[in-house]
Amino acid sequence: MPFGLCNAPATFERLMETVLRGLTSEACLVYLNGIVIVGRTFQEHLNNIRKVFQRLQKANLKLSPKKCRFFRKEVSYLGHIISADGVKTDPEKTKSIVDWPRPETVHDLRSFLGLCTYYRRFVRNFSAIASPLHKLTKARSSFNWIEECEKSFNSLKRALITSPILTYPRTDKEFILDTDASNEGIGAVLSQKIGNEECVIAYFSKSLGKPERNYCVTRKELLAIVKSIEHLTSLPLWTEISSPD
Repeated sequence: MPFGLCNAPATFERLMETVLRGLTSEACLVYLNGIVIVGRTFQEHLNNIRKVFQRLQKANLKLSPKKCRFFRKEVSYLGHIISADGVKTDPEKTKSIVDWPRPETVHDLRSFLGLCTYYRRFVRNFSAIASPLHKLTKARSSFNWIEECEKSFNSLKRALITSPILTYPRTDKEFILDTDASNEGIGAVLSQKIGNEECVIAYFSKSLGKPERNYCVTRKELLAIVKSIEHLTSLPLWTEISSPD
């Protein structure tokens, strides 16, 4: 397929998923031309590399040696750093937040919120913190930057710069789901107790719509449970694999 066509990325993604079908849930992760091969042990990792190479060879696809990195314990992938400890935000992607100027227009604000939303599962109570900023982006709202907006803006910057490492879920441990609800939104924390420490796997939060705000306290609490389970069970694949060694 020639370069420049708008459907080229989608077509190439389908090609890679077809070539690596059956391996993407146990041996590797793929997004367009980025392939991350995983393994719990050195031997398992070596075997998975062999499987991926055989698939690529069979499909007559080639790799660029200059772009390949092997046997790494930490890798940058889609704006995240994946290691044996867990998943964290890529400092190279979030460092621009440190000096991000105060938005002067709705367009500027949406650009900032777009980056923040990509990493929202690293921020506890994201929807509550970002609520004043989201209100400014509504169609009939005037762009009036008040103290509440400034506080929200700075809080999001601090939260993303100091975001925690999210651990991998383990099937041999019980999951802990803490949920909460208010008149404005719902939130949840998914974690597991490893040793004497409770390790966070992911955060979830959602603003309530107008009908939902009329719910009684009990229904809001139940809504938090339902929505958090629906969201957390649909997380990207690399949060569901076991920690690589």
